[in-house]
Amino acid sequence: MKALLGALAALALAPLAAHAQAAPADPFQWLEDIDAPRSMAWVEGQNVKSAKRLEGDPRYETFHAEARAIFTAEDRIATPHFRAGGIDNLWQDAGHVHGVWRHTTLASYRTASPQWQTLLDLDALSKAEGRNWIWKGADCLKPAQTLCLVRLSNGGGDAVEVREFDTATGRFVDGGFRFANGKQNLRWIDRDTLIASREWTPGDVTASGYAYIVKTVARGGEPREVFRGTKTDVGAQGIVLDGAGGKADGIILQRTLTFYDRAFSLMGDQGQTPIALPPKAEYQTYVAGQAVFQLKQAWRGFGAGAVIAFDLADLKRGAAKPQLIFQPGPRQAVQTVDSTKGRLVVTLLEDVKGAVDVYGRKDGRWTARRLPLPKDANINEVSTSDDDDQLFFTAEGFLDPTSLWLADGASGAVAKMKTLPARFDASKDVVEQHWATSSDGTRIPYFLVRPKGMKPDASTPTLMYGYGGFEIAKPPVYVPEMGKIWLERGGAYVIANIRGGGEFGPAWHDSVLREKRQLAFDDFAAVARDLFKTRVTSPRRLGIYGRSNGGVLMSVSMTQHPELWNAIVIESPLIDMLRYNHLSAGASWVAEYGDPDVPSDRAFIEKYSAYQNLKPGVKYPEPYITTNTRDDRVHPGHPRKFAARLEAMGIPYLYYEQTFGGHANDADPELNARRWARHYVYLAQKLMD
Repeated sequence: MKALLGALAALALAPLAAHAQAAPADPFQWLEDIDAPRSMAWVEGQNVKSAKRLEGDPRYETFHAEARAIFTAEDRIATPHFRAGGIDNLWQDAGHVHGVWRHTTLASYRTASPQWQTLLDLDALSKAEGRNWIWKGADCLKPAQTLCLVRLSNGGGDAVEVREFDTATGRFVDGGFRFANGKQNLRWIDRDTLIASREWTPGDVTASGYAYIVKTVARGGEPREVFRGTKTDVGAQGIVLDGAGGKADGIILQRTLTFYDRAFSLMGDQGQTPIALPPKAEYQTYVAGQAVFQLKQAWRGFGAGAVIAFDLADLKRGAAKPQLIFQPGPRQAVQTVDSTKGRLVVTLLEDVKGAVDVYGRKDGRWTARRLPLPKDANINEVSTSDDDDQLFFTAEGFLDPTSLWLADGASGAVAKMKTLPARFDASKDVVEQHWATSSDGTRIPYFLVRPKGMKPDASTPTLMYGYGGFEIAKPPVYVPEMGKIWLERGGAYVIANIRGGGEFGPAWHDSVLREKRQLAFDDFAAVARDLFKTRVTSPRRLGIYGRSNGGVLMSVSMTQHPELWNAIVIESPLIDMLRYNHLSAGASWVAEYGDPDVPSDRAFIEKYSAYQNLKPGVKYPEPYITTNTRDDRVHPGHPRKFAARLEAMGIPYLYYEQTFGGHANDADPELNARRWARHYVYLAQKLMD
């Protein structure tokens, strides 16, 4: 309780301590001590029981082999990243489970068998240092991009160790920049200077676990503080505006007040100059002397979702006026905003289907060109070039294997470069988009992938996926393991595009924030009922899957509507919503869910929080609950405690906890294959048997 009260005080919520003391004691809170021997003994016991049930099923070895073949296939598309005039890639296979960071020329990459140069072998490094190094990317000094700040995670969590690496020599730089493990943000200002936000001394983090003190770090010198937020913020960081020749044209300081509210200022010799923006605005990129932002709320005549720009020279003079680049319509949503050397790139959803517009700026005006990429497909930006205006995209659909496209932003030309071989037989399936009606009359879109010969007798085993949060859209994607293991065996697959996501921009997300969260859960149930009404499936044959924020959705769906489903996969979830803000990065999500330490917020959260809403005597579907010990974003205490409470109530469940991999839980292709094999054995047992 002392620790809890201390955390409350740090959040400036000391007046609520009496309320916290009055709350019933949680008999399973000890499971929040992640690596304690008692906790890990509990995990080991759960894993043994669940492995016996799932890995002992005769289907497991087949599913494992099919998933492993997909995740380690040599003919996968090597995801390209522009760097140093060529292409980088992080490659994992059966012999390199941690991965190899490698480089080739663009000309070689275009061929069927590129000639790769190994830069860093993470398996060899892990073995030499006795660590489980997982690649988290690299930030390379422009223009040459040969000196890189490499981010390595021991076990796959969000916290990383940062080391300076010279790609010309293939070695870490002796005496170079090096920062110990932590959640940190570092960027090059020049060859000998960085701007960094990190935990400089123990305790220098916010309640969310992120840095709030920004310093410049000179090679061989002492860090110098340039900005300090507060511990009640989510975090703070410096953003370097890279200009011609890699020269830093300026630095923007970003103070993140809540998950959605930010304050920006331009760093100068005489201090910081505030940038006039509403709280709900996000920095996107810097191109052609323009600092580009996206608005998440209406402001000064611009609608929510608008992409705007400020001229940096005007910002420095304190006379900048925002200029509109793009205003999305009611059926559009901006997914990403990025830039090449001289072009702005906006990736969109239009009725949950992808499109890309490239903008040029001339004589003070922005003009757009739509790239001729595949229609009715999900389009994702992969990488943009700093040396020219080339950029990579992928196009995919539920039944259409991922294809890689190279575009020229200046000319508008596009060309398909590579296509993933089909991983399953899609000839027997069809994709449809339908709409369900939620509790308040709102129409909710969903995608249905089903057998062409499906009988309308409600007998089709169906897996429904949902997320519904943080303005993250869930458009059609090619999921090879799902197609191979589930669709080929006659199953159907559904993505419910419920509110809270980003399918239709900020308004779609904002409509279920905080006290309105119940509507997102209602949306998900409405899609299920529509599947029953159209006789696609029935509660006996319907299973649901969600992870992270989707774990809130899954656990609430279990407690509010146990009659609608027969299988529930709850992965890496938030569940205890009355305590989430004290676990890992949970405090940063108060703007999404509300603050359970504030009585008025607690009142609406406790109505749905699944951990507190399990009822004795209710027949719940047996869930499969799974997470990762090294998840430092969503605390493994959530699923652990939920499973323990189910066990204490005599409610059947399965629990399995992988011991490394982080929040994504997919760092190791072999472990990932086992993970999905367990998922689909469980689903087959519940829905196909």
